[in-house]
Amino acid sequence: MALDVAVQMDHVSSISIKGDSTFAICLEAQRRGHSLFHYTPERLSLRDGKVTVRGEAMELREEEGNHFTLGPLEKRDLGAADVVLLRQDPPFDMAYITSTHILERVQPKTLVVNDPASVRNAPEKIFVTEFPDLMPETLITKDPLEVAEFRKEFGEIVMKPLYGNGGAGVFHITREDRNITSFMETFGLLFREPFIVQRYLKDVRQGDKRIILVDGKVAGAINRVPAETDARSNMHVGGVATATELTAREEEICERIGPALRERNLLFVGIDVIGGLLTEINVTSPTGIREVARFGGNDIAAMIWDAIETRL
Repeated sequence: MALDVAVQMDHVSSISIKGDSTFAICLEAQRRGHSLFHYTPERLSLRDGKVTVRGEAMELREEEGNHFTLGPLEKRDLGAADVVLLRQDPPFDMAYITSTHILERVQPKTLVVNDPASVRNAPEKIFVTEFPDLMPETLITKDPLEVAEFRKEFGEIVMKPLYGNGGAGVFHITREDRNITSFMETFGLLFREPFIVQRYLKDVRQGDKRIILVDGKVAGAINRVPAETDARSNMHVGGVATATELTAREEEICERIGPALRERNLLFVGIDVIGGLLTEINVTSPTGIREVARFGGNDIAAMIWDAIETRL
């Protein structure tokens, strides 16, 4: 059955198709005969209980630099779509949160993936704290005295924005580093929210494993190794993807969190594991599909659509 699929995303012209998971998911939808409607989140409107959006019909091609064609701008009733893919990147700010409230209005007639209420209520760096025995020691605060005590206890720490993404604003602070006060002041100026502080995991030099779960079950994984000159392993900032297998500990982590993902209708999730410790549960716009396929792993885009089609 052909489906009408609306895609809420960053503009398709801005993506790099080599590593973009949204592109892979949409390309698989197109292969299955589903129609694609492209829009960016600022085009959403809610009036008298009805959600409309201005966007364009979209066709995709596996051609770098010539990967899309958009039709003329048109207004559609989003409630008439079969599926909405919620796929714009963070920052997870009030604009993002507002879009989840609006998307809730088209449910349950329209299937939204991932579920917008669960995306709103399970931000990656907070949702993970529901599993404290699986993760490294973690502090969420803006209190400089708490940060000082945490650093004194563990020596080396990592500080990062609570609602950031892609490795932006992540700092590794050593025991001898004298810049922590400046970091605290800068974070205080840039972010109204608390920030997150974790014990530094030396195993990150061997890689930060991205494990992808579809409908709460393992679909594939890659290992992301940081550049020699960087503490971050995110591919956005120079991390290198390598093939990997799951350890028994990593399989245990996935078994533990799988039921919570299914309960929240979080169909496509990417978790981050360093040295057998869970650091994030990514639910907003997880990546890694194309890298898994590149190393001979599962066709995760097809697995996602199998799961979506089962729900309709």
